[in-house]
Amino acid sequence: MSLRQYFHIGIIVPDLVAARARFTELLGSEWGPVLDYEIEVRDADGHEAVLPNRMCYSTQPPHIELIVESPGTPWVCNEHSNIHHIGFFSGTLGTDSGRLDAAGCPLEIMGGHGTGRPDGWAYHRDLLGVRVELVDEALRVPMEEYLFRPPSD
Repeated sequence: MSLRQYFHIGIIVPDLVAARARFTELLGSEWGPVLDYEIEVRDADGHEAVLPNRMCYSTQPPHIELIVESPGTPWVCNEHSNIHHIGFFSGTLGTDSGRLDAAGCPLEIMGGHGTGRPDGWAYHRDLLGVRVELVDEALRVPMEEYLFRPPSD
């Protein structure tokens, strides 16, 4: 399988409210719900952690994912660009993750604890500093139904 059609760009921001307002002003973006939660992750060496995450998506494809900066995690602003990752759905998450790793784009962190394949998603970090995020195809419908829709009033 080839990863050809991305569905979102992840951008790290210091202030979610200000970033949403700015992208709405610039691009006319509408936003889905803000999620505030802790996520179980493990890195390429098998170290496990529970990390804070606050984020939201724009409602129109290709989606903009805004993630609040969180020092000590992969979600930090950097000196080059705050474009954090390019996201792709994958129907073969473990296989695609292995292929990226073999192509010199090593696994940085993935969803889940324990051993085995990534659970739901995986970040691979390229030498350019931009990550490729693989998201399990099984999450497409729930994401479309919840994350990519404006909150109802």
